[in-house]
Amino acid sequence: MQFIDFGSNSTKVSKIILGLMRTSDKSVEDHAFLCKTALDSEINFFDTADCYANGGAEELLGRVFEQNPELRKKVFLQSKCGIRSENGLTWYDFSKDHIINAVNASLSRLKTDYIDSLLLHRPDVLMEGEEIAEAFTKLHQEGKVLNFGFSNCNPGTLSYVSKYVPFKICANQVQFSPCHTPMIDAILQTNMKWDGSTMRDGGILEYCRMNDIAVQAWSTMQYGFFEGVYLNNERFPDLNRVLYRIAGEQNTNATAVALAWILRYPGKTQAVIGTTNPGRVQESARACDVVLSRKEWYEIYQAAGNRLP
Repeated sequence: MQFIDFGSNSTKVSKIILGLMRTSDKSVEDHAFLCKTALDSEINFFDTADCYANGGAEELLGRVFEQNPELRKKVFLQSKCGIRSENGLTWYDFSKDHIINAVNASLSRLKTDYIDSLLLHRPDVLMEGEEIAEAFTKLHQEGKVLNFGFSNCNPGTLSYVSKYVPFKICANQVQFSPCHTPMIDAILQTNMKWDGSTMRDGGILEYCRMNDIAVQAWSTMQYGFFEGVYLNNERFPDLNRVLYRIAGEQNTNATAVALAWILRYPGKTQAVIGTTNPGRVQESARACDVVLSRKEWYEIYQAAGNRLP
């Protein structure tokens, strides 16, 4: 496993993050085994959110911590808030009151006194920087949140919030995989009359790298917007052929190679895995052992259906 320095205390956290969005239907025992498998594989960073299963994912993890109190001390815990839903309507809320109330509710569900990292989820267009700053300051002073970041935000949003928030933004969690590459396309296809040359993100990767913000890739094994997994998918024969070939050459597995492609981007880059299969967790942890050459990285990019000028 490889680690990065994260947050105000430069805490050593794993480049692979265990994402817990799909865990709410597991038993406490199975979830505890999943968590222990991750820790045994040196994955010490766990990610959840208050909207995952309407709080059910956090509640289950809280029961795991309650029954296995030693686990909480070993885990760097990140949660997210800001997405609200009621009677079939979804909206985003970065108001001071909602942020504070959401964190308090998460802490209650998680059976813990603090969250190591809090991300504000999908950007709220109606956000007020002063309110976010007040919420963050209160939560930090009370010891309830140690670090702060965002999810799915462009550089303009991050710059705006940074004007008001008296804390370093530690992370930006964005969708990124060999089959979801608009951030890469815009770099490679600059000034071309191709769809990929359209900058849809405002330069997230460069902004985060220049400002020492960790890029946390989500949906790392998916294509489209939760349309399915690309590994072993007949829709991506060239990509799978290349992933498995490199895996064979390096005596590893195709999942590890796909994650290594993400982690190959310089700077503080992490990959969130959403599997609930302990065996897949172990396979994913091997990503940090994979060494991709530039040639192999570009080969994977193009095998996924992307193009170079």
